[in-house]
Amino acid sequence: MAAKESSLLKLVLTLTLVSLFAAAALASVYVITKEPIAQSSQKKKSNAIQAIIQSYNPETGHIQSETVNIEGEEEPITVHIAYQDETVLGIVVETYTNKAFGGRFDIMVGFDVEKDIVLGTEVLSHGETPGLGDKIDKKKSDFSIQFNGKNLAEMNLKVKKEGGEVDAITAATISSKAFCDALERGQKAYLLIKEKLNLNPEQAASEPNNNEEVAL
Repeated sequence: MAAKESSLLKLVLTLTLVSLFAAAALASVYVITKEPIAQSSQKKKSNAIQAIIQSYNPETGHIQSETVNIEGEEEPITVHIAYQDETVLGIVVETYTNKAFGGRFDIMVGFDVEKDIVLGTEVLSHGETPGLGDKIDKKKSDFSIQFNGKNLAEMNLKVKKEGGEVDAITAATISSKAFCDALERGQKAYLLIKEKLNLNPEQAASEPNNNEEVAL
């Protein structure tokens, strides 16, 4: 009996030590990879902003980043205002949807502050089906191009088979509708930040305020 208890104790101690070692190893990996992952994410967002607002030059301009809260939603939305001196070149919104086929995807959508039209979109992350839902990315298809130059507030953001104006991706209606959901959320955030900064369609310049300024 004593021998069995001793063996059991050794087994428990061994399993405990293995668990502690594994936890320590995972913690070390997290610490090592956390900063590179954050830098990669920041770089991707920076590239997306420059791709959307092509007149923005990071060497002479700057980005002011803020968050806004949409009524009825818990997650705040990050908004980036691109400046050249005191002139607002455009506003880029980090928006998302939880209605995608793959659960969630995150995109950026840029707006012209004079005309309130879409300048372009960039996909940050998604889990959509290759060859189908992944066509939300302009690198895969022209689906997202149809929104460029459009005022989303004046557009029926539903797919055509549901009475809207949006040409859905063939065999990927869920992904198409989810993209519209993300755009609608982005439009709401855009209007909120315009109001906060006291920008209007006739005003393309604004004095940067004391909110967070980041290097993107």
